[in-house]
Amino acid sequence: MTFLSILCALLIEQMKPLRADNPIYAEIKSLALRMETWFNAGHSTHGRMGWFLMMAILMVPTAVIYWTLRHYELTYAAFAWNVLIVYLTLGFRHYSHYFTSIQLALNAGDEAAARALLAEWTRQDTVGMEASEITRLAVEKSLITTHRNVFGVFFWFLMPAGPACAVMYRVSEHLARAWNEPEHMRNEAFGQFAARAYYWIDWIPVRLTAVAFAVVGNFEDAIYAWRNFAHRWSNEAVGIILSAGGGAMGVRLGSPVENAVKAQFVDATTVDVEIEPDVMPGDEPSIRALQSTVGLVWRALLLWMMLLLLLSSAVWFGG
Repeated sequence: MTFLSILCALLIEQMKPLRADNPIYAEIKSLALRMETWFNAGHSTHGRMGWFLMMAILMVPTAVIYWTLRHYELTYAAFAWNVLIVYLTLGFRHYSHYFTSIQLALNAGDEAAARALLAEWTRQDTVGMEASEITRLAVEKSLITTHRNVFGVFFWFLMPAGPACAVMYRVSEHLARAWNEPEHMRNEAFGQFAARAYYWIDWIPVRLTAVAFAVVGNFEDAIYAWRNFAHRWSNEAVGIILSAGGGAMGVRLGSPVENAVKAQFVDATTVDVEIEPDVMPGDEPSIRALQSTVGLVWRALLLWMMLLLLLSSAVWFGG
């Protein structure tokens, strides 16, 4: 049922993509904002209380409906519920129009349009960016978004309370951003627990995504970049995804600061010191990197689906 649920949800999303500004997401964002208003009194404990209450409000009904349908052996209804939840939590096509439009604009030589699209997508200043910088940011945003909207959901949907766990993953990712990234929330204690909770919830999925990129891409370069460069990002998960993804494609990702040489002072008596490499392996991002990103993501998706099929088959025949 797990494999078929994900497959059906993916097929439905290809035919009818769920917009990122749909009413259900809007209600969840509104609820998160109300939780922050009600609980934020300047302490991390209040953030913990708000986080658990938010999760209970969304996860408990999802799990109760699923287990009730399973208990009464309403197989088709449980399957339909699974497909609905996966469809709502997956986001394979949420932002693909940005990526595709940027790719088309760059192929047509319209850098101004590409900068405008990238600014709308990433919500950052893109004035004066050259094509290589636009490409790099588009590739990075695509890899990170794909992990958080697809592969992370896959992992948690495999858990015993599959639909509820998928909801937990997507909501925890939103709370980690909503309670930490806005200007009025930065450096506040309220969002610390949400960020830490998502770090641990995403700890295994982010590494499985990196492994998938390595398997379907250049394995040696992906693992080399992951081991030697992931720690240069301030966000560990982002560093793992981008270093492994960039290595798998043979593209150098990361900002100049993240790729900069780390100065090391070694005295004359020091021997056998391992000097850290200067920059990531690979070429500077070009327009062709956008097409390479599409190929990498689709191959990684097919790898996940093959593994899910094998796992589902083993459970089905073993049971």
